[in-house]
Amino acid sequence: MKQLIECVPNFSEGRDHSLIKQLTDVIESVQGIRLLNVDPGYATNRTVVTFVGEPALVVEAAFRAIKRASEIIDMRHHKGEHPRFGATDVCPFVPVSDITMKETVEYARTLAKRVGEELSIPVYCYEFAAFEEKRRSLANCRAGEYEGLAEKLKLAEWQPDFGPAAFNEQSGASAIGARNFLIAYNVNLNTSSLRLANSIAFDVREAGRIKREGDPVTGKIVRDEHGEAVRIPGALKKVRAIGWYIREYGISQISMNLIDITTTPVHIAFDEVCERARDRGIRVTGSELIGMIPLQAMLDAGKYFLRKQHRSVGIPDHEIIHIAVKSLGLDELAPFDPDKRIIEYFLRDKGNPLINMSLTDFSRETASDSPAPGGGSVAAYIGALGASLGTMVANLTSQKRGWDSRWEEYSEWAEKGKKYYEALLNLVDQDTEAFNQIMSAFQLPKETLSEKMVRKNAIQTATLKAIEIPFSVMQTAFQSMEVIQAMAETGNPNSITDAGVGALCAATAVSGAYLNVLVNAAGLDDQETIRQLLSVAADLDIHAKEKNSQIQKLVLEKIKQA
Repeated sequence: MKQLIECVPNFSEGRDHSLIKQLTDVIESVQGIRLLNVDPGYATNRTVVTFVGEPALVVEAAFRAIKRASEIIDMRHHKGEHPRFGATDVCPFVPVSDITMKETVEYARTLAKRVGEELSIPVYCYEFAAFEEKRRSLANCRAGEYEGLAEKLKLAEWQPDFGPAAFNEQSGASAIGARNFLIAYNVNLNTSSLRLANSIAFDVREAGRIKREGDPVTGKIVRDEHGEAVRIPGALKKVRAIGWYIREYGISQISMNLIDITTTPVHIAFDEVCERARDRGIRVTGSELIGMIPLQAMLDAGKYFLRKQHRSVGIPDHEIIHIAVKSLGLDELAPFDPDKRIIEYFLRDKGNPLINMSLTDFSRETASDSPAPGGGSVAAYIGALGASLGTMVANLTSQKRGWDSRWEEYSEWAEKGKKYYEALLNLVDQDTEAFNQIMSAFQLPKETLSEKMVRKNAIQTATLKAIEIPFSVMQTAFQSMEVIQAMAETGNPNSITDAGVGALCAATAVSGAYLNVLVNAAGLDDQETIRQLLSVAADLDIHAKEKNSQIQKLVLEKIKQA
């Protein structure tokens, strides 16, 4: 899975659509960036743009947009209802997939440094990117707004993190940071009562409700020694919530902003609302997701509900997502299409990779006069089938009648097997891509000395890749045999032959990929690298054959005992 970051810049322009279009155009000018949403507000005179891509591309797209904003937005003439202190008022980075918050912070600070140095705009780093605690709060960084910025920059404690400590009259300042994913999420109730909906919202939101003497609604407000109202905190951290009535559907909802889904994920918020609604004789009938959601959030939700049912979580992702959708009732008010609502699915290549082909089409493509897919891709696919069989046995065993106390054990085996078969499926297309890169390298021009050097380097790089991919197939297929062997030893005895076939597939994948390593190794000039790699590959092939023999012996013994 590739690294993905979401960026949500807020620009101080929400009325002139020609200017907004200029901003989104420069964002989309970076190849590989996908624009997800553009939300202009007339009263706020502010536009929130959401786009996503690989980290370096996001940094570049954000910089281009901030630069263009500094050219076309003049803060000296800006008025709006929303707090602001710059043309690009705030620009948060949000980790989406396969990237840590620490890494995301570094990319945010890279952008901040570039904006400060190249555009001479004062930049404050906030939230996770902040260099000091008081700057974690966006409200603190923006206090005084544009009108108070000139004086604020004179204060030693409010020198910018990057850029000059000088007032930029046209562009103001920017806050650039990193935060967790925010999800707008509504839970549907079988009531039209706004009062009851608000009562539930007060139960769950972090801010809770104001404490009162006697009657919790009409009683006298309890105040602390400073005269501030005392609050009874709600159940969910990092959650804002209110109740509202939706006339279109004739129901009330709990409308929530989950401002940090690593603290309170969707499924926990849903279950808490269910509990508090039940206390008031109300039933939750479903929920509604506003906008898009990261894949991991949906997988976490599906696994949460599967575990509550004592079911294995090592099933394919599309089945886990189906469980999440049905458990959360995300399709109650409108169809929930994972390809449009899950960020990673929305962004994935819409081409025709081999692993998306039917069995028939894959075999026909292999049988055609095209040299790819070839033995390497087939070896990876066979390995994926072997790991899938081991995973299947684990899933079947986790649900076997009378084995209920061991469902978690076999669920863990299934998860491990799933990791292997997904990795091997990805290697099916990677092997073909590696072969195509070699072919492309050989087709490069070779008339001049310079062209010959470029061509030679490209061939060597592509050849190394064509060795590394089948070597990865060998490693992954061999590792999957741990799951297969465990299932042969302790899994559902009715599936013993499935474990045996899985072992045969895994061993074949190792040996088949080894042949590809050997044939491509002849074309690599780096003999030391090849020597070391071939030594490890030869051992892997031997060990895979030995393990397969052990598993086949065990399978035959169990068949005879049956």
